[in-house]
Amino acid sequence: MLQPPAPPPWMRWLPALFVAGVLAVEPITPVDWPVSFLLIAVPLLAAFAHGPVAVATITVLTVLFEGVLAGTPCCAGRSVGYLWDRHYVASYVSTALVGAIGTLLAAHRTRRERTLATVRSVAETAQRVLLRPVPHRLRDICVETLYLSAAAEARIGGDLYEAVPTAYGVRLLIGDVRGKGLVAVETAATILGAFREAAHDEPDLTGVAHRVERSMSRRAEELAGDEADERFVTAVFAEIPDGEPVVRIVNCGHPPPLLVAGGRVVELDATDPSPPINLGVLAGDGYHQDVVALHPGDRLLLYTDGVTETRDRSGTFYPLTDRMRAWSALEPRDLLDHLHGDLLEYSGGRLDDDIAALAASRMADGPVRGDAAGPA
Repeated sequence: MLQPPAPPPWMRWLPALFVAGVLAVEPITPVDWPVSFLLIAVPLLAAFAHGPVAVATITVLTVLFEGVLAGTPCCAGRSVGYLWDRHYVASYVSTALVGAIGTLLAAHRTRRERTLATVRSVAETAQRVLLRPVPHRLRDICVETLYLSAAAEARIGGDLYEAVPTAYGVRLLIGDVRGKGLVAVETAATILGAFREAAHDEPDLTGVAHRVERSMSRRAEELAGDEADERFVTAVFAEIPDGEPVVRIVNCGHPPPLLVAGGRVVELDATDPSPPINLGVLAGDGYHQDVVALHPGDRLLLYTDGVTETRDRSGTFYPLTDRMRAWSALEPRDLLDHLHGDLLEYSGGRLDDDIAALAASRMADGPVRGDAAGPA
């Protein structure tokens, strides 16, 4: 059985700290104003961090302790006769009733935490299946990834990425599914499955985009009502061919990749943008490909709009391009680690959308043939 995460130490020790506080105040209070009645709250405090058996045990010990305080002259000058005073008897009964309620609450909380632990485990398993780990090096290409979920309870959403070594070079994908929840996960699975097959079969990157579009359209036709029309994915397909200092890009309605080259950061805007996946009827004469220089040491960053739409407390969007200029010398892993930390700091630790990023760089020791024009 999956175990829920342990509560923080201060929460586990809160009942004991509360009792210590009562003990510190009890000797200095008048006999007619015994603060020991506050011990009624101890079972409820225990219910926040302990299981039902522990709460029931703490309740019994609390009732006994109330009796000790009621009949101990050294604490507040009371005689043993106070032990069965009606006010103290009412305190014992009230503590027992609150303890019973606390025991039930603890049982309910424990069940909910175990259910949540199971849900998170399923989400993590789904993430490993869909967003399987990408090798850090594919031939002469270094590839690193980053994924941040805006939902604390579920660690997978509609953002996706993939990198596949093929006979045509290393092919990359990053995408953002419209919507959230299981619908987004199912759509992401469809896109990733289609890409993993098409990347090996299609000699041209635009052909890969067409194959993914057809797979998504077939899946959408199986859906009823307006749900089919609402399922679309913005995506960037990229291809880094073996032995050529270029990267080929097909942008399907997605934020433009960034190229870090020679200390400069350039947004690779599409010269002829293509529509999102599953909106292929708008493509007209098809998907369009751009070719940009990618020399050894240059870095390519693909990302989802969760990055650029992250806001600070004043509502200002995250200035990705400006931030990247300060990190232009970093390797892909360090670059994404800096991006991760900076996003959390910029947003105050509160992300409003899922975030995915993929950084790629051609290794300096890789074979490169010919040359190409630099980025515009």
